[in-house]
Amino acid sequence: MDADELLSALDPEQREVAVALRGPVRVLAGAGTGKTRAITHRIAYGVATGVYNPTEVLAVTFTTRAAGEMRTRLRAMGAGAVQARTFHSAALRQVRYFWPKVYGGQPPELTASKIPIVAGAARLNRVDVSQATLRDLASEIEWSKVSNVRPDDYERIAPGRGREVSGVDPATVAHVFGSYEELKRDQGRMDMEDVLLIGAALLSEDERVAAEVRRQYRWFTVDEFQDVSPIQSALLDLWLGGRAELCVVGDPAQTIYSFAGARASYLTEFPAKFAGTTNVELVRNYRSTPQVVEAANALLKGSGTSSVQLRSQRDPGPELTWREATDEVAEAEAVAEEVSRLRGLGVPLSEMAVLIRINAQSETFEEALTARGLAYVVRGAARFFERQEVRQALALMRGQLRAGGEETDELVDQVRAVLTGMGWSTEAPTVRGQARDRWESLQALVSQAGVHATTETAAERVPTLAGFVAELDRRAHEQHAPVAEGVTLATLHAAKGLEWDAVFLCGMQEGSMPITYADTPAAVEEERRLLYVGVTRARLHLWVSWSLARNPGGQARRRPSRFLAGLRPASATDRAEGTGPVPGSRHRGKKAAACKQCQRPLASSRERNRGYCEDCPVPYDEELFELLKSWRTEQAAAQSIPAFVVFSDATLEALAEVKPTDRRGLQSINGIGKSKLDKYADELLEILA
Repeated sequence: MDADELLSALDPEQREVAVALRGPVRVLAGAGTGKTRAITHRIAYGVATGVYNPTEVLAVTFTTRAAGEMRTRLRAMGAGAVQARTFHSAALRQVRYFWPKVYGGQPPELTASKIPIVAGAARLNRVDVSQATLRDLASEIEWSKVSNVRPDDYERIAPGRGREVSGVDPATVAHVFGSYEELKRDQGRMDMEDVLLIGAALLSEDERVAAEVRRQYRWFTVDEFQDVSPIQSALLDLWLGGRAELCVVGDPAQTIYSFAGARASYLTEFPAKFAGTTNVELVRNYRSTPQVVEAANALLKGSGTSSVQLRSQRDPGPELTWREATDEVAEAEAVAEEVSRLRGLGVPLSEMAVLIRINAQSETFEEALTARGLAYVVRGAARFFERQEVRQALALMRGQLRAGGEETDELVDQVRAVLTGMGWSTEAPTVRGQARDRWESLQALVSQAGVHATTETAAERVPTLAGFVAELDRRAHEQHAPVAEGVTLATLHAAKGLEWDAVFLCGMQEGSMPITYADTPAAVEEERRLLYVGVTRARLHLWVSWSLARNPGGQARRRPSRFLAGLRPASATDRAEGTGPVPGSRHRGKKAAACKQCQRPLASSRERNRGYCEDCPVPYDEELFELLKSWRTEQAAAQSIPAFVVFSDATLEALAEVKPTDRRGLQSINGIGKSKLDKYADELLEILA
């Protein structure tokens, strides 16, 4: 691709980035504005014009997936020799190369997890901790190391930084931290933070190492610069060695890792550090509809977060959906119902995502999706190609090739045959946990085989098992993991950098968003940014929901997130409580709800949900209600699902009160959508008759 062709594919602001070949350059890139496109074209343009020698360019980002995507794009533009790596990958490569030359022998072995060593350190200090506390201690050690806080300094510094580990005082954390370092050193191991620290030490303590690295790399690009930690900033400065040939890209509004040591100030104060900085803002959002972009802009308006004002480049789309549910089960059922509806409209399941604040919220949604036969994928942290089942599958495919069985079947059939021998089946397991994770991995390989076969056929090439294995090897090298066909279930943090046609932001009530332990203004503001990241993942459909109670029949004490004020319309609860419209909305409130029986005002959320006072006689047919409960128990047992997934008590009470006589009457009952109507209507009408 020649230089003029590279520029012709860019909008004016992206082109401004691409032609700014000499540093320092800072790009403030809003969500969905094509930042990866801009910086990869900048690198490719520098190579095409002869300004850059591709082997002297280092592009750094934060995830292996992002680095792999960058390499793929650069290769397509004729700049495949450029190094695109994560901070840790680049530092690890240098540590393994220079350690033998400087210290002799091999560097310490990289440990896969801190937890076992942290557990040993806790035992040495006679600290009895749970698995959850071990994880918290490991995270605190990680924060300390990336923030250049030593064990001896932790007790003094941590309180002033708002750091704490629940149930463990700062002095004890410091002792465990110190013991962890000693144990790790005795075992000849290093952790991921040591990789950065050792890399920085090699450059700062040995001029020969520094000179060689600086000869190797002359041009630097760092993506997601708002996520840089102090140790990463220090390592970058050592790579630069006083030079300013650096382009940084980031978005202050997507700073969501401050708890792990990231500092957005490195991005916001970049021009103060590097005189003569070229500043470019990318504001044209190509991802989302004007409705989604308007909500994202409004979410940050008037907050303490600086950001670019996004401008959507897409045609108008559907309005946002706001849904208040009585409980988490009802919320999950409503989401599953909408997923089913969107699939019927042609939206693939793989283009939908349910985003939650913490992993513990996923179970109810998994059950609701399973009950409707909707496939889903739980997005985890483990690298796809390092999973045991994936490595075993690749080994078996290579064995198939060595056995000479290449052309006997179609590619997808060959892959299915290999994976069937590993226990894969077309139906997903109904249980959660390792069995489900293993099936998802194998199903992702089957799905990718289908994609590969279609791509090869379109290019008029015969899809073969050998070609597919080679494609998987390339993806493994670039950490470009395939995914199984299904709705993505992920936390908001795990969703960063991804996008879907339809996004469901669920559990958006106070206590979850912002999370309860966000107890400082800075922490609350970071939660707002996390929600902003979630909103900007949506291309076309955006659903925001919250529940008033955790379990069916529970007290409705929850309230929607404070961040939604001014965005959402007034909900049924707002109107029932007479609180009026949400600030900034155009909806008027209604009078407080009254009991259907005695007409007195309903005093509690539970009463308002049920529609009558606690001391009034129940308005429904109690005998019919018991019949419906017995039927529900039978249905749940037959399907091996919890009873509340069939129908909640509130729905059964409404049926026993209204006693609908036809399908239209059934569908008017809260909790009975189209799929449940199709599944249960005949039996329900028979019972009601």
